[in-house]
Amino acid sequence: MDVSYLFWDLDGTLTDPGIGITNSVMYALKKFNIEIADRSVLYPFIGPPLLESFKKYYGFDEETAHLGVTYYREYFGEKGIFENKVYPGIPELLDKCAKNGFKHVLATSKPEHYAVQIMEHFDLAKYFHCMCGSRLDAGYETKADVIRDAFCRCDIEEQSKVLMIGDRLHDICGAKECGVACAAVLWGYGSREEFTQYGADFIVKDLDGLWDIIVTV
Repeated sequence: MDVSYLFWDLDGTLTDPGIGITNSVMYALKKFNIEIADRSVLYPFIGPPLLESFKKYYGFDEETAHLGVTYYREYFGEKGIFENKVYPGIPELLDKCAKNGFKHVLATSKPEHYAVQIMEHFDLAKYFHCMCGSRLDAGYETKADVIRDAFCRCDIEEQSKVLMIGDRLHDICGAKECGVACAAVLWGYGSREEFTQYGADFIVKDLDGLWDIIVTV
């Protein structure tokens, strides 16, 4: 491999959005008279498309899941979006990679409208060649859809030029579907067991380890 593009997931990889996302999900569920006492049970919502998560974890049908997403965004768009924090060392690593010739591309399942705001708010956008996310009006988009869109927008023709970096199985599966290698990071919301089960190419425990992989693949 001769990687020159680093595709980054956002939630759980660049930033820790745990408070904002779980607050938003709790707000949405309360509309359906579902009360959550322990926000940690909602951590599986961090990363995957929301529509999928409402169906999977609460058995919502298509119409109800769409309504859940609407309620979620009522809170998230006003408050939850910035109930978030950048993981320590991320800006320094992004800068180091950029200075060594790597191009950063955001590839997140989060709606691009929100993702760009978050990246700009935390002063991360300046490191990125392109920022790609899902569409606000999309019913269902997978991580593979986002990766393919990023390939198109960045005029990338060779999968071997790209390393996907993320913290959930969706990053691994999306990368595999697109023929891209994936480094799964342990500081987010996934687990070593999850990464092993879904066949991550690399499992990384810290930023130093990630840097070592970036410069050797």
